[in-house]
Amino acid sequence: MGRVSQNVTDSSAPADAPAPSSAPATRWLQDPAAAFARSALLLRLLGPRTGWRDTPASLRLWFWLAPLLTAAIGGVLRFVRLGQPGSLVFDETYYVKDAYSYLQSGYERNWGEKANEKFVTGDFSALQNTAEYVVHPPVGKWMIAFGMWLFGPSSTFGWRFTAALVGTISVLLIALIAQKMFRSTLLGAMAGLLFAVDGHAIVQSRTSLLDIFVMFWALAAFGALLMDRDDGRRRLAVRLSALAARSTGGVPSRQALLYGPWLGVRPWRLVAGVCLGLCIGTKWSGLFFLAAFGILTVLWDMSARRIAGIRHWMAAGAVKDGVFAFVSLVPVAAATYLATWTGWFLSSDGYDRKWAATNPGGIWSWIPDSLRSLWHYHSTAYNFHTGLGSDHPYKANAWSWFVMGRPTSFYTDYPKNGERGCTVDSCAAVVSSVGNPIIWWSAAAAILFLIGFWALRRDWRAGAILVGFAAGYLPWLLYPNRTIFFFYAIAYEPFLILAVVLVLGLVLGKSTDPPWRRQQGILWVGIFLVLVLVVSAYFYPIWTAELISYQDWKNHMWMPSWI
Repeated sequence: MGRVSQNVTDSSAPADAPAPSSAPATRWLQDPAAAFARSALLLRLLGPRTGWRDTPASLRLWFWLAPLLTAAIGGVLRFVRLGQPGSLVFDETYYVKDAYSYLQSGYERNWGEKANEKFVTGDFSALQNTAEYVVHPPVGKWMIAFGMWLFGPSSTFGWRFTAALVGTISVLLIALIAQKMFRSTLLGAMAGLLFAVDGHAIVQSRTSLLDIFVMFWALAAFGALLMDRDDGRRRLAVRLSALAARSTGGVPSRQALLYGPWLGVRPWRLVAGVCLGLCIGTKWSGLFFLAAFGILTVLWDMSARRIAGIRHWMAAGAVKDGVFAFVSLVPVAAATYLATWTGWFLSSDGYDRKWAATNPGGIWSWIPDSLRSLWHYHSTAYNFHTGLGSDHPYKANAWSWFVMGRPTSFYTDYPKNGERGCTVDSCAAVVSSVGNPIIWWSAAAAILFLIGFWALRRDWRAGAILVGFAAGYLPWLLYPNRTIFFFYAIAYEPFLILAVVLVLGLVLGKSTDPPWRRQQGILWVGIFLVLVLVVSAYFYPIWTAELISYQDWKNHMWMPSWI
């Protein structure tokens, strides 16, 4: 059989991770059986273990405490003064009222005149009995409704509670994801901190729009697939080593190594399928995450089979892993998506609910009327989305998102001296979706760097980050004339943060680097983080509608296009 290649270095280790002390001096093993021992396969496929149980006792507390602390910081920035402004902000005028309608009837209903003015005072009499035509699925609005159910529909805190909760949990998620990807508690904490203090994420978490929920479910799906990546490699190692143990010479048979074993039902993929169904059930842009993540998880499996020594690793990954990955993701996501329309299915007056009754199905008559009606509803909504081209003062072409060229102004109030607490000639209380410029402009450079880094190093972490970024960003480039806004970028912001953190890890260097090299890395990373915190503190008032002087607000507008 010849010599078997075993790369014992951990190519997925972070820049600041220690080199495994047990690594032999050579990358080649003379004994093929040694390559198929369970320990050797696990090391080759997963690298040195760095989970909670493998963390030194003195640092074990920080494995969980560091992510939780960053989530606590994020929670404070999101929940304090959450009820301000005390009015419907930007597109809350649609989604908050729709959420109230869900609590009343399970579907959206029209509102009469002066609905907003009445709603903010706790008067819901403008809600009518006729169904409203809306073009976004139900999940995000049900999530908003949850906070209104807890705290009452007249509470501005209640309107925004779920968005703030989801935004806080997302800080914890990204910290844990970064910790797992980079095998570093420190880098995980950095990721959580950057997401906790970024203004774009803060504003989205303090406003009941749908995009924060798109981001949350996409991030949760990514985390589940990250868990599945390790679970699949662990299964492959265990099953291949079992085949080797039963074979003469301790090596799996040639037949077994042609395609390798089937890895069974993968529960984390099912979790990802549910999350992606909920993502699509919030906005259809979640479909791009489903497609991108589905391809990514199969490529991960192909890579695992290649590293393990499977001869036809590409075909095996496509058939033995890809088919079941499709079944675990697409039908599960589809079933979850349909389930989110339960309120509409159970209604008799939902928009287009009875469309099929007056429109014979012809060759499609075998399909239940409810599904045909839903399909018609979706087709009209699709035509609306693709044809949307009305002008808006904060319309922002997707090309400008990359440099944060045109943030969205969610709320503006410019009181004069003596009005609403203003003590100078003129004041401003605004909510702008502008992010922390240091984070966003660094992230743009980091994405460009990662493209080259992946091309040269084939680092799986860089590839995964780029896939998540591409799924959330690139599709919008296909609609240059559509009315789109910068705040849609929250969907892929976690991957921008991960890109920055990967670069910060490289700047920190490895623990085996000379002390002067490590000191330089720590200095530069420390300066970057301090600068981020200072800039976030400076911009925080215009993320939370704090009353400041008009001139102070103008000083925050670093680019003319931000006004």
